[in-house]
Amino acid sequence: MKNKIYYLSTCTTCQRIMKELGIDNKFEQQDIKIQNISKIDLDVIAKQVGSYEALFSKRAMKYKSMGLKDKNLSEQDFKQLMLDEYTFLKRPFIIVNGEAFIGNSKKTVEAVKSKLN
Repeated sequence: MKNKIYYLSTCTTCQRIMKELGIDNKFEQQDIKIQNISKIDLDVIAKQVGSYEALFSKRAMKYKSMGLKDKNLSEQDFKQLMLDEYTFLKRPFIIVNGEAFIGNSKKTVEAVKSKLN
């Protein structure tokens, strides 16, 4: 898997991180609002990080509005929700030399920086 970022172009946090990391044409860029993540890519990344739940954003507005916080969701539920609706993906997903980095925490961004250097 080549270097790739799954991001949301309307997300200022994603924009800031991409700028901070110097994400350029050396990275394949996929705006998940235009083209959601594929089932195959989601499966590969989930396997690497250990679960679909680890990739799922519980901060998405739809998480509360759909009443999902009151449900006991399975791994299959998390997977299907992310495939159906891009807003449930934690973002950004960054792949560097086959290693996945998920989310926007300072620690994650620093880990990507050190991987790129």
